[in-house]
Amino acid sequence: MNDPISRRRFLTHSAAAGGVLTIPGFLLGCKPTTSTAPPVVAAAPKPLPQNPFLDWFAVDEARLRKVMAELTARGADHADLYFQYSRSNHIVLQDGIISRAHTREEQGVGLRVVVGDQVGYAYTEDLSLAAMLAAAKTASAIANAGAATQPEHLAFKGSSQYYNLKVPLSRLGIDKKLPVIQRAAELTRAGDPAISKVSVSWSDTEERVMIVDLRGNIITDQRPMTRLWVSTTAKKGNETRANGSNLAGRRGLDWYDDTRLQQVAKEAVDRTMVLFDARRPPAGELPVVLAAGASGILLHEAIGHGMEADFNRKNVSIYADMIGKKIAPDFVTIVDDGTIESERGALNTDDEGTPCERTVLVDKGVLATYLHDQISAKHYNLGKSTGSGRRESFRHVPMPRMRCTFMENGPHTKDEIIASVKRGIIAETFTNGQVQIGAGDFTFYIKNGWMIEDGKVTYPIKDTNIIGNGPDALKKVSMAANDSKLDTGGWTCGKDGQGVPVSQGLPTVLVSSMTVGGKNA
Repeated sequence: MNDPISRRRFLTHSAAAGGVLTIPGFLLGCKPTTSTAPPVVAAAPKPLPQNPFLDWFAVDEARLRKVMAELTARGADHADLYFQYSRSNHIVLQDGIISRAHTREEQGVGLRVVVGDQVGYAYTEDLSLAAMLAAAKTASAIANAGAATQPEHLAFKGSSQYYNLKVPLSRLGIDKKLPVIQRAAELTRAGDPAISKVSVSWSDTEERVMIVDLRGNIITDQRPMTRLWVSTTAKKGNETRANGSNLAGRRGLDWYDDTRLQQVAKEAVDRTMVLFDARRPPAGELPVVLAAGASGILLHEAIGHGMEADFNRKNVSIYADMIGKKIAPDFVTIVDDGTIESERGALNTDDEGTPCERTVLVDKGVLATYLHDQISAKHYNLGKSTGSGRRESFRHVPMPRMRCTFMENGPHTKDEIIASVKRGIIAETFTNGQVQIGAGDFTFYIKNGWMIEDGKVTYPIKDTNIIGNGPDALKKVSMAANDSKLDTGGWTCGKDGQGVPVSQGLPTVLVSSMTVGGKNA
């Protein structure tokens, strides 16, 4: 964990191995004639039941009790079964032609037993009783001559509802999605005569989760996710520039109305065209203004991970002994919230079955708590976790993870912050970067940004890195505006080989000094 960890590919699709590639029959004629892709088969979508594990795989209470009995036969402090079924669709429109369209379906169960600080884990994609019993036996091997334990009864437990859709995604055919994709492409193409290539990708996932724990709770969740991503290439003479924008969330197709399509198209075009006029800024130690919204990636990566309890329990994080201590100015409050309706990082329940909550990590400059799963909550003698136990899929163990991480409003305005800077830069959007989680050292590449001279924004910048340390930068936050917002992009957070969807945000923030790599570097 002390090596620099690259978590770039911020905006990536999380796709598990396996599945069946399909394309609707009426679209086969839309494929490019030069395609060398292997043949694909048409498949009619089927509506997803509320509980596919029972309706499709006959996983009833009797089977659950048998599997749990095998899992805990050698003793357990805690145990759970994590069932997951997901169906994902992906469509790419390039220059008016559908270049790719596929559907992926997968299911499985992860079986976990916890004894002290030890975790036994196994998973299977086969939901037959024999396969689940075999996996349970494998996971239980960490226990040794402990007393067998079983829940007295199993009962469904209700959960919050932060992302109800008017129309379930599984009931929407490609004929409903294609006009939205085409409209986004049309608006983007019309944005500027210099736009030479437009690619629009659409993805949607409908997921069913069922968690059964040793206390006898059965928690279910229906988790939708959609994303529209617009990529643009523009040419002026011999120069070519590329950029893009995207929208994402636990939202239905109706959310992508014409106003939002115009927004994402305009952002993609503007972010691309401004690069033709961009220059490299001067290098050195400069004030850096982090723009509201997307700059939350720096808060997430360089600071937020250090507040995840497992890193602190293992003494990896710089925050390991700083609960109750001052780590930022009084006007800084940092929150991780899983309850923000329809956000990409929102969850009705985490992947251990704990209800999600709003967790204040930094309260008026003081480190208040960490993000906990059940194991770390027990280690720190807390009554319960913060609902932050997350996993990529049934193939993975849960661990403390962020959900929607942001800084709350500060006492200043954006204009006041810019006017206060004699010579510095604005960092607006980011692409590549590296973060050393323990210490918080980071390097981020600014895709879009601006130069500030004598309190005024003067010209766009390019080819710029910012280098620093997250905890140090937090202490150097000298102003924060009242314009905090969550970025609407499709962010995916990587940790220990697992990717999970997250949201992040920031108000306009001034960091008094940071190393800027520019033209004199």
